[in-house]
Amino acid sequence: MVLAVLGLHAATDFFGALERRYYDFASTSTSRQPSDRIAIIAIDDQSIANIGRWPWSRDVHAQLIDQLAAAKAKTIAHTAFFFEPQTDRGLVFIRKIKEALGPVSDPAVSQGGLSEQLSKVIAEAEITLDTDAKLAASMAKAANVLVPSVFVLGEPQGKPDSPLPAYALKSAVEETGGFSLPAVRGQQPIEIIGNSAAGVAHLNQLPDVDGAVRQEPLLINYYGKAVPSMGLLAAVKSLNLDARDIKLNGVESVQIGKLRIGTDEAALMLPQFYKGRDGKPAFTVDSFYDVLSGKIPSSKYTDKIVVIGATAAGVGTQFPTPAGPGLSPAETIAHITSSILSEHFIVQPGWGIWATLGVWLVVAAYLIAGLPRLSAGKAAMVTLLVFVALLVIEFVLLSAAATWLKLVFPAALLMIGHLALTTKRFLMTEAGKLRSDEESAETNRMMGLALQGQGQLDMAFDRFHRVPFTDALMDNMNNLALDFERKRQFNKAQAVYEYMATYNKNHKDLQSKLNRAKNLSETVILGGGGSHPGGTMLLDGGGVEKPMLGRYQVEKELGKGAMGVVYLGKDPKIGRVVAIKTMALSQEFEGDELTDARERFFREAETAGRLQHQNIVTIFDAGEEHDLAYIAMEFLKGKDLADVTKDGHLLAIPKVLSIVARVAEALAYAHKQNVVHRDIKPANIMYDPQSDTVKVTDFGIARITDSSKTKTGMVLGTPSFMSPEQIAGKKVDGRSDLYSLGVMLFQMLAGVLPFRGDSMAELMYKIANEPAPDIRIIQPQLPGRLADIVALSLSKNSETRYQEGGQFAADLRVVIAELSGAVTSPPSATVLQAVGASDAGEKTVALAAGELPSFEKTVVTQTPFDAAAGHAEKELKP
Repeated sequence: MVLAVLGLHAATDFFGALERRYYDFASTSTSRQPSDRIAIIAIDDQSIANIGRWPWSRDVHAQLIDQLAAAKAKTIAHTAFFFEPQTDRGLVFIRKIKEALGPVSDPAVSQGGLSEQLSKVIAEAEITLDTDAKLAASMAKAANVLVPSVFVLGEPQGKPDSPLPAYALKSAVEETGGFSLPAVRGQQPIEIIGNSAAGVAHLNQLPDVDGAVRQEPLLINYYGKAVPSMGLLAAVKSLNLDARDIKLNGVESVQIGKLRIGTDEAALMLPQFYKGRDGKPAFTVDSFYDVLSGKIPSSKYTDKIVVIGATAAGVGTQFPTPAGPGLSPAETIAHITSSILSEHFIVQPGWGIWATLGVWLVVAAYLIAGLPRLSAGKAAMVTLLVFVALLVIEFVLLSAAATWLKLVFPAALLMIGHLALTTKRFLMTEAGKLRSDEESAETNRMMGLALQGQGQLDMAFDRFHRVPFTDALMDNMNNLALDFERKRQFNKAQAVYEYMATYNKNHKDLQSKLNRAKNLSETVILGGGGSHPGGTMLLDGGGVEKPMLGRYQVEKELGKGAMGVVYLGKDPKIGRVVAIKTMALSQEFEGDELTDARERFFREAETAGRLQHQNIVTIFDAGEEHDLAYIAMEFLKGKDLADVTKDGHLLAIPKVLSIVARVAEALAYAHKQNVVHRDIKPANIMYDPQSDTVKVTDFGIARITDSSKTKTGMVLGTPSFMSPEQIAGKKVDGRSDLYSLGVMLFQMLAGVLPFRGDSMAELMYKIANEPAPDIRIIQPQLPGRLADIVALSLSKNSETRYQEGGQFAADLRVVIAELSGAVTSPPSATVLQAVGASDAGEKTVALAAGELPSFEKTVVTQTPFDAAAGHAEKELKP
């Protein structure tokens, strides 16, 4: 694997690409800041739109240079090419006319004549149309403008086609040691521009294989003359130095003044490319037109290095760099110049290649000799630590020390080698596991048969589970299922048959056996034994004797809940049909918790059994048998109210109010018997529309599930209907049931719950802290009196909501009467106990005019309805 990775590295650029990407990331993750002495003026799309199509007349460049010179810019690096003269066609004819006229021979004769006037006009036209001369004059006057040249790189084979012109030699350095990139041809600015410029520098870029610019050739060697780059020459001129101050230090650095720039043996420098901050580029780029027109004052560039270059589409060339996907030559020069002046360049130390090789050898040795000897866990830990350490070391060296030590390849080798060895181990382990499974299959089958012979059927089934399916195993499993049937554990026999069906559902008479076991398992009560009177008995002909639970005969299962099963039963002595609700206490609790749960269950069942009310389900009996606690209660026709709480299935408003009023009356009765339901919700209210019967169910069951915990530690309950004090874990009384009834009333009228949340925590927070919404926002057609009743029932403070169910029912019946038109008077005045009286210290209030027409000026005790309005307003509008 090591050799394969090494071959991949030699044949492809895969690892080199990874190294360069990591270099881009790490080298720009630095606190270094660009120099504020450098500014960029861009020949951008806006400038071309306002000045005209490129190339511009060179007097436009001259005008900008004049402005910058007047502002005393330190150095101007102009990146536009001036390789060809820009000759106006009219200038040619002007010069021909000038030549044809010839010199004026006799001044006395020509004084004031036509020849003198023509000469003046021709001279003025010649000056105006000669834009090269204008630009040259501006450059000469500024005395600090650098212009570019470009070269074709390659090893020279003879003498140059043309030597460097004298104006280019002024900026070149004698270099015969090969410490720079050689070139074979070059293009220089025209003579008039070159002679006027302060220096000529090369503008060659050296992209990597991926097209990105990461290094700068500081010098191009043209037949022994080393031409500096634009960035290097701009830095030299800004320090008031010239080409004679550029020193070449062997193969390690280029020196200007006291600045020593680290390079490689070809004078290639790794500049610091600065990352933009807060969405802004590292260097501000100003528009050429904005500076030319005065929108940006020229004084901004006083004593600065100004780089002028094209960024407009179709004019300038963009290069990807570590700082971004596209930088113009002008921006690239700004980064390079800042790196030189601030000594922010990145170096590759001479020992770096040996360090990288050493790390590579250590990684290879670890993969070959160390990794195979480590356990999987230790190997993963060591590999991860070394992998992270290598990347962190390279990152820290690049970002903090500006030193590039190439460690991505050793890190990649480490990870690839580890994954390869891990995969090999996995495949070998899987192959070994298959062989082991094949060898142990017969052992497991024999163990299963032995356990089956000892009567340990569950353990035998577990052993058979480990054996691959065969026809022999199917016969063994069939015998195991028959043994389960003999012990009347039909649900386990069913599980065996279902497992067999996954292999071959047509095996012999498997389907008929499966159906028989399924039918029998549906009638089995937990704990039923062969001799136990509650067990299921097989009769001759395949019939089944129905099991008994106490004195009740179990007919069929009605449904399953979170804590138990509900059966349809019958008292054979008197023929009474009952619903039997069971709870497997021994499966939910253990130890002292089981004893306590059993006592509470029967105490609550006894309490609920004392409740005799036409709207409360009647409890007939309670007991415990076959490890099941059960309650026999009145069998109810109809369905619960859960289906009529959804929008589109809501009952008529009078019907809803009638149902809720009867539930409130039932709760009032229960509360007087000191019984709190604790789980009032639509699912616990049975309603038979045929007989218009309403029954409250689950008295006693809710309390034990509310106050106890299951094995998983979850408190059972229905959070959407809990009162604030119930959610807070406080002691609750009948007023908590009335709050839950208020939630149910809201849902049955509106089709939605008053409080909803995306999570349990959000829901519980809203119930405990947020006021209930006005129901008329959802159902605007509801009477205001009814909305006030709903608001009062949902008051957060138990002291400010309905205090007993009779008050709740009475106010609902008044609304029913109003809706039917039977009465027009408000509800009778009743005492609303503990509704604000203790806080305010007031026992009575004067009702507003119009509320009680016949008692308009009478002071009466506060009614539930009036309290609803007052307290609802206090709750909803703090």
